[in-house]
Amino acid sequence: MEHSEILVVGGGNAGISLAARLLRDGAGDVTLVAPQPVHRYKPLLNYVAGGQATMAELERPMADLVPDGCRWVRDAVESVDPAAMTVRTRGGRVLHCSTMVLCPGLVEDWDATPGLHSAYAEGWAASSYVPGSTPTVWPRLTSLRGGSVLFTVPPEPASCGPTALKPLFLACDHWRRTGVLADLQVRLVLPAATATGLTEADRFLEDAFAGLGVEVLRESVVERVDGDLHSVTLSTPTGSRVLGDLDFAHAVPHYRAPRFVADAGLSADRSPGLVDVDPETLRHREHGGVWAIGDAADLATRPSGGALRKQVDVLARNLTAARTGRALKRYDGYTVMPITVSRRTLMLNEVERDGRPSPSVPLIDPFVPRRWQWAFDRYGLPQVYWRRILRGKV
Repeated sequence: MEHSEILVVGGGNAGISLAARLLRDGAGDVTLVAPQPVHRYKPLLNYVAGGQATMAELERPMADLVPDGCRWVRDAVESVDPAAMTVRTRGGRVLHCSTMVLCPGLVEDWDATPGLHSAYAEGWAASSYVPGSTPTVWPRLTSLRGGSVLFTVPPEPASCGPTALKPLFLACDHWRRTGVLADLQVRLVLPAATATGLTEADRFLEDAFAGLGVEVLRESVVERVDGDLHSVTLSTPTGSRVLGDLDFAHAVPHYRAPRFVADAGLSADRSPGLVDVDPETLRHREHGGVWAIGDAADLATRPSGGALRKQVDVLARNLTAARTGRALKRYDGYTVMPITVSRRTLMLNEVERDGRPSPSVPLIDPFVPRRWQWAFDRYGLPQVYWRRILRGKV
């Protein structure tokens, strides 16, 4: 059995930035468990799907990003035993720790939408959320000169679901500039009544949908897909509805937490599959040595990369506080949902858990689309990510 003081499960933004922060704060024994050889800056996937970035810009070898002083176990987690504080890997290793941090992210739940996976394989459906399909989205969208196209926002849990609107707006901007938007039937499937649940943001988005002629199907999710007929069946408040003869579907899969979370008894009935932590302290409600952040944690706020910056800070401080007997810090639920609403403008939508505005730049309205916000999200933030966030400096 291998022992570590702090064991971090997951090698995404949360896992790497937390490990780096802990080491910078003086932690001497940090282990990271993650199987993937390549790390992706996921927010740029939407820009790849919108024709504004390439996959090469968002990918780096994992070996180049694991912080110095951190032991990397390149293996997948098979099971977790919170009572024994152990993790068993798919390769048969047993890792013991004093403190366990779960940030494994979410995985595609293809079984929740029969037919969708095969539609991806055939190239008729794709999305910015599935990296293997992302480079195909923009060529497919820009090849359309007429017909019907569908976009979806994934139901919760999902990684910053409203950002799935980025490809829709970028595509509509392109179609309008090339004079074919009026010849296209553009539909959007929303799992809730509105796109974000934020009054100020939704007011602007509703006007944008209307101005572009987008038909919005509310409180609906994709139930199944028929690739042969190029159709999707929606579950709606009034029953099932079939949309047929679609030329392309930007259909985002449903997501779930890895099975080992629920199998270990670490989830709660109110949030099936997500790690049941106190949303303010980030500590598990029953197992004091287990903590969680990121998409797979039940934090009562929409997960996002921006949210992780605050979560990492609070958790790093709380691990020290728990060890020294001091009071724990509180995470206010801050999150950000950046949505491009045209080729060169973006709204940030920064809020706390209760929906109150929480702008990073004081005195600005975070719901107003601006050109500089698009430029920072597209060009500035990726540099901050590689150079500072993943190094534990933010």
